[in-house]
Amino acid sequence: MKRLISSIMVVLILFTSPLWTLADAAEGDVIVTLGENLTEQQKQQVLNEMNPPDEAMFITVSNAEEHQYLEGVVPKAQIGTRAISSSMITIGAKGSGLSVETNNINWVTEEMYTNALITAGVKDADIYITAPFEVSGTAALTGLMKAYEVSTGQKIPEEVKKVVNEEMVTTAELGESIGNDEAVALLARLKEEIAENAPKTEDELRTLIEQVAKELGITLTEQDIERLLALLENMKNANINWDQVNEQLSKAKEQLSTFLQSEEGKTFLQNIIDILKEIWNAILSLFATEPQQQQGT
Repeated sequence: MKRLISSIMVVLILFTSPLWTLADAAEGDVIVTLGENLTEQQKQQVLNEMNPPDEAMFITVSNAEEHQYLEGVVPKAQIGTRAISSSMITIGAKGSGLSVETNNINWVTEEMYTNALITAGVKDADIYITAPFEVSGTAALTGLMKAYEVSTGQKIPEEVKKVVNEEMVTTAELGESIGNDEAVALLARLKEEIAENAPKTEDELRTLIEQVAKELGITLTEQDIERLLALLENMKNANINWDQVNEQLSKAKEQLSTFLQSEEGKTFLQNIIDILKEIWNAILSLFATEPQQQQGT
């Protein structure tokens, strides 16, 4: 599994004196985010699992912070009343890209976290997200973004945080109907297209969604298209660094499963399948003709 990207979702409050100041983070520095409502036993469980270095920075995430960016995106009941998800973020070398590994996260996939964090402008980090028991994972993203801000001193605009959470949830919901890999690939391709040449009207945006879905062999309902239209309109209006998004998507293509969903990927696989079919049919024909020759003698 890959390591990087996604942890808890909420405003981070330091519960120990930080060892770094803003923007002091360097390659190899580690930030641990812990859900505020973990019991002492659960806290020790996730710390034993993550095994952070002694010099790691620790941040606490509250449930109120989780609600700040998720309300209106997912039902309150799904957000819950306790902050449980935790994560460990390791700052990577410049240009190394993002990597995410999860444990006990049963709805949001590693690739969904990666895709959303790219939109947020998070880069060059390894992130491990976990919980003491299975959780949906919706409450992990905000905490991760806050930890990134604390470590790098780079402020992520509030409207971007909101739309990034919307992207994560939209992708997870789409994944339930069209498949997780397909949903991730679809969003990644749409963002690539917007970064290169953003549609100017809703009709152009709808055409883009339908075109990319067709290229990837994905069937969308009208409800899916409307949901994507709303998300992409919000993305267009947010202060997103599209040049950086495009750059990070290029680095993360393998992680985001885009190749197998692309036309060239599908053509490659289909060619292999066709060759195997030809070989199999040739073998079958040999066995089919051999008895006929025997009967004729």
